Amino acid sequence: MQDNGKHKNRLRTGRSLNLILWFTFSVFAIAIILIFGVVQNLLVHKRYYNQISETLSEAGIRIADTIIDDGKESTIAKQVYGIANNYGVQLYVLYDNGESVFSDYTEKDSYPEKLELLKRKLNGKEYNTFSEESVFTHARVVSVDGTSYYLYLSTPADWLNGSVGNLRWVSFLTGLIAIILAFIASGFVAVLITKPVSEVTERAKELARGNYNLNFKQDYFCAEITELSDALEYARTEISKADQMQKELIANVSHDFKTPLTMIKAYASMIREISGEDREKRNANAQIIIDESDRLAALVGDLLDLSKIRAELTPESRSVFNLSDEVYRVASRFDYLKETSGYKIETEIEDNVYTLAARERIEQVLYNLIGNAVNYTGQDKLVRIRLYAHNGGSRFEVIDTGKGIPTEEIESVWDRYYRSGKTHKRPVQGTGLGLSIVKNILVVQGCPFGIISEEGKGSCFWVEFAPPEITEETEKPEKKKKGKRKEMQK
Repeated sequence: MQDNGKHKNRLRTGRSLNLILWFTFSVFAIAIILIFGVVQNLLVHKRYYNQISETLSEAGIRIADTIIDDGKESTIAKQVYGIANNYGVQLYVLYDNGESVFSDYTEKDSYPEKLELLKRKLNGKEYNTFSEESVFTHARVVSVDGTSYYLYLSTPADWLNGSVGNLRWVSFLTGLIAIILAFIASGFVAVLITKPVSEVTERAKELARGNYNLNFKQDYFCAEITELSDALEYARTEISKADQMQKELIANVSHDFKTPLTMIKAYASMIREISGEDREKRNANAQIIIDESDRLAALVGDLLDLSKIRAELTPESRSVFNLSDEVYRVASRFDYLKETSGYKIETEIEDNVYTLAARERIEQVLYNLIGNAVNYTGQDKLVRIRLYAHNGGSRFEVIDTGKGIPTEEIESVWDRYYRSGKTHKRPVQGTGLGLSIVKNILVVQGCPFGIISEEGKGSCFWVEFAPPEITEETEKPEKKKKGKRKEMQK
């Protein structure tokens, strides 16, 4: 229990993805809100300032045009102050000495301080707009018949500062609410993203502990996580198969090693203790020891061969060869069965069928498939071997008349140490690895293969070979007259 706790703590080192996502989303949201608030306040203030400046400037232009067009002070006073009222601005029209041009419309007759301010701000220019002590002011000079008139238009800025201040408070409160919502939303999104990852991780830990009764395959909101779960489900299935095969391998290998070793020990003891002086019994017991030793050697050889094929440790030298001759030669190796066990082996082999493959490996495939058919054929002891052209290449078939293979067991036939529940004889010694070796060889060679079987009617194991590809590195085979070799061995 302590080890498991340490293991969990070790797996939890580092920053949590949930925390990283939550922090990232929150910072991103806060940054956006802050930027939006600052930009909004700056733009609003600038917009108001520009609008007031345009209003003052437009009013100044209209008043200046009125003065220039009329030129009579007695008749234009009402007009210019009417324009000022329409624009909502305060107006002073001053002479060059600071006296008011329209004293009837102002509080005092002279405004020297305003005239000094106007001249300083104009600084030789015709007009200028500026802000002074919370007041927006527009200064303009107009010359009529050699007389200069200084226009002083102003409007208070207090309302603008108040509006901007209120806007800032509204922006602050809005930003604060938005930040709180951003924290909540980012936390929710982080959990939404990391929850399926955590679930898959926990199942993967269970898988690592040897629990294969899991289901990774689910439809998640994220395509990448769904693909990950599919990949882990596939891995779980394959690991489960491998674990089951490993257990079966250990059990079967243990049994297959234990039985011959026990027999070797038993018969060796019999030679020493019982049949030492009896030559006939001694030879029989010694032969059993030799047979069991051969069986052990074959088992070890097949295991090594299967491991090399699956690991692709042995480089395969491919060449073009006559597949018809190879099938006929391998089939002839079973001739002894017609004399010893009464087997009938029918061959229908089309001549001059060539292929490009590793010859020794294909020989191994042919021998194992024919031997398997001999072991599982029916009471009539009939085995049919066929080779013929098919789809541009060739097809090899071995047919037995046994009890067939149940549909649910067909895929398992190629597994190591598979044994059918059907009773059968075994005139050919085997290790239980033959069909597994066949499968792995054909996969490496790229040859399609399969089984056609029906319970009570036997089985057909088939392999398809590609046609040879003649290149400069491969010798072109000699053309012979096509035909078929049909023979029954019995």
